[in-house]
Formats: sequence, C-alpha cells, structure tokens
Amino acid sequence: MSARAPRRQRGHARVEVLLAAAAQVFADKGYDAATTTEIAAAAQSSIGSLYQFFPTKEAVAQALIQQQSADLTQRLAAMAEAGAGWDVEELARRLVGALIDFRASHPSFARLIDTPGAPAAVVLDVRRGMRLQLMDILAPHAPSLGKARLMAVATAVQQVMKSAVALNDDPAADSPTAARAALAELREMLRIYLQTALS
Repeated sequence: MSARAPRRQRGHARVEVLLAAAAQVFADKGYDAATTTEIAAAAQSSIGSLYQFFPTKEAVAQALIQQQSADLTQRLAAMAEAGAGWDVEELARRLVGALIDFRASHPSFARLIDTPGAPAAVVLDVRRGMRLQLMDILAPHAPSLGKARLMAVATAVQQVMKSAVALNDDPAADSPTAARAALAELREMLRIYLQTALS
C-alpha cells in the first residue's frame, strides 16, 4: 500500500514530522531493523497517526526516498545549469563532491538505497534518474558524443561518485588527512578519464 497524501496544512506538517523521524530511525538502524513503532515514537506520535498516512514501513521508506531524491534532482539540475562553463578539472571536482555533500545532508538515504529491503522499483528510478541528469551535466562538454556512449560515461561517473562517498567514509583510513588524499587521487583519476572520454 502507498502513502496517503494529506489534505490539510496540519496533515502536511504531521507528514513532515513523521518523515523527519523516519529519516533518523532509518539512518540509525537501516531499513530492515527499523520498525514503524520506533518511527512513531521518534515523531512523538501514535502508531495510528503514522498508519493514517503510511500504512506500511515500505510506504514510509518510499515517501522518504522520493523526498530526498527530489533534493538530489535539484542539486544535479543546478550543476547542469552551471556546468557548461566549467573546465574538466572543475567538473571532476564538483562531481566527486556532489554525492558526499548530498549524503551528509541525508544520512538515511544511503541506508535505504544501498541496502536490501527498501522498495526496489523506487531505488531503480532514483539511480536511472541520476544517470540521465549526469548525461545533461556531461553533454555540453562532449557535443559530438553519441547518446549510448554518453550514457556509458554517465554510468561510469556515477560509480566514481559512489566510490567517493565510500572513500570519504572509509573506516580503514588512517586519518582524515589520508581520506582527503585518497579523494584527491580519485578526483585526478576522474579528471584524466573525462578528458579522454569527452574529447
């Protein structure tokens, strides 16, 4: 069952509180371990109030992913608008940092997207949408590149961006300085790749 849209302002405010609580619970426990009872408690709400808008845990997760992915869409759209004027070095720097900044703002996003259990169709839509937006960001730098090749490059870039998140959060890094140095190497790797792929 999917979420029920609120009809009044008070209902919208209640949904926002519930989703904020869900974001915290999912960030702390992941999708599988989280329960609707915990989400309702974190929102200082009754379980009946939660079920009024979100009849299942999957419905809560789906609404939260859609809310957070809308923010990611806005961020990537802003990059597409500004990115045509960037050189390849700036492009690589912005791309490597984009998901790190986004996930810092939405720590539950990775727990929902990257772990089993969350609504698979919604997760796939987010990933596909991101690739299409990356194509928009890259296209001005490679006007003669065919659509299929541009999609392949965007997919590779998406994986590099995910690797940047993993490096930034690497528990095996000896220090924050070591993590930053590794990220700098990843940026340089992406810069060299983009110079070749987009030329």
